[in-house]
Amino acid sequence: MPSITTSDGLDIHYKDWGSGRPIVFCHGWPLSSDDWDPQLLFFLNQGFRVVAADRRGHGRSTQTDSGHDMDHYADDLAAVVDHLDLRDAVFVGHSTGGGEVAHYLARHGQDRAAKAALIAAVPPLMVQTDANPGGLPEAVFDDLQAQLAANRSVFYRALAAGPFYGFNRPGREFDEAIVDNWWRQGMMGSAKAHYDGIVAFSQTDFTDDLTKITVPVLVMHGDDDQIVPIDDSALLSSKLLPNGELKVYPGFPHGMPTTEASTINADLLEFIRS
Repeated sequence: MPSITTSDGLDIHYKDWGSGRPIVFCHGWPLSSDDWDPQLLFFLNQGFRVVAADRRGHGRSTQTDSGHDMDHYADDLAAVVDHLDLRDAVFVGHSTGGGEVAHYLARHGQDRAAKAALIAAVPPLMVQTDANPGGLPEAVFDDLQAQLAANRSVFYRALAAGPFYGFNRPGREFDEAIVDNWWRQGMMGSAKAHYDGIVAFSQTDFTDDLTKITVPVLVMHGDDDQIVPIDDSALLSSKLLPNGELKVYPGFPHGMPTTEASTINADLLEFIRS
């Protein structure tokens, strides 16, 4: 994989395939650009240029002990986009990557963007506060950090085998290979990056970011998302976005870009071409 060097000296590795209109994919915590395989291959075969980077501390990028916050995530994304001189691009973010996309567009402007899609994304704010009473208690995220610090391998396995893909739901068929691939990607990255990343995705308030984004944004969310509950995420984000469109998927889990790739890809393609 090629890489760029950030202003603070880190290597950010990325994939850049094809030569058509660019689609930039931003992955979720604690994964890597590999999580977008079903989308990268599909849109490449549809004639698009597909770009996906490993976030700092994740995948093959530098395992630094600092900068694991949304400002740095957005700046690293901007460095890749500027290096490749991408224009008229569609930015697609899943989970934490949705926050990264929103913060990038608000922080670095929309001159290079035509559209965006937020898939099971964390905005506007996950943690419960006085201004966000419907959020999850901070103790939930403290517990995630504690489990990660105690035994990251066990924690990642349990998360992927349970709520992330909805495999804990009655009647849902378990897929060992999907769980193995999630665990593989997580263990490639840095424990420090992932530990700090829990704070980044849960405590960053994207409310102001969303109100600044004027390009069309498709908000896609499953109503059985156990990781980022829909009521305090997509339902609010779609109202804050000046040009937002909400699409709710009955029964779909948080990891729907993988388990429900054919549906997600078709709807993304329709949105991009519309």
